[in-house]
Amino acid sequence: MHAEGDAFIADTAYDADHIRSDVRKLGMKPVIHSHPGRKRRLPLGRPLYRLECCFHDLKRFRAVATHYDKTATCYLAVLHVAAMLLWLH
Repeated sequence: MHAEGDAFIADTAYDADHIRSDVRKLGMKPVIHSHPGRKRRLPLGRPLYRLECCFHDLKRFRAVATHYDKTATCYLAVLHVAAMLLWLH
């Protein structure tokens, strides 16, 4: 695993004991929502997990998820529009 930072933020698909232990070995805090099949729910850092939820909401917009835009400026504009629509909702 190649990652840097204070925390490893991921969705439920990355909830595995070996991933969590690898993250801890790198000196990071795993912020991963527990898989529904787990018998015991693991603690979750809510403020950091909100960031993962924000990315999930942005990826619901097809243009954001598929990167159709040719330039970084156009893609940033699409991100701004998607963020505004989420904020207004």
